[in-house]
Amino acid sequence: MRISARADYAVRAVLELAVRQGGDPVTAETVSAAQGIPHKFLEGILGDLRRGGIVESRRGGGGGYRLAREPGSITVADVIRAVDGPIVSVRGERPTGLTYTGTAEPLLPLWIALRANVRKILEGVTVADIAAGALPEPVRELAAEPAAWENP
Repeated sequence: MRISARADYAVRAVLELAVRQGGDPVTAETVSAAQGIPHKFLEGILGDLRRGGIVESRRGGGGGYRLAREPGSITVADVIRAVDGPIVSVRGERPTGLTYTGTAEPLLPLWIALRANVRKILEGVTVADIAAGALPEPVRELAAEPAAWENP
């Protein structure tokens, strides 16, 4: 599985908005500078996040972006889906839409299991968790395994 630059930037932008929640709306320029995200690219991402119900925007002087919901109700999966679509796909299709025959038949449950595990992690971590530096225990345990840090 690959996390696209778009998804990485989107999570970072939402996190930046989360830590600034409660004040005035935050401009795209502020998020861009704070996270090192190219401004033009960020504008498109913020549009997708707005359409996905993750952020809301206000135009004009004093305008900008803020989260549309509380950070504790926004998962990393929500953010990724808003900008990239389905979390796991095979050749651009959802695994449940695939069929295999013969010796390839066991691939379908493998792809489904992969999707289930990825969803379990990404749906189990909220923007509030990251903002607080308090990832859920299962995530911390997986990240603490030395093999997790190796690139085979």
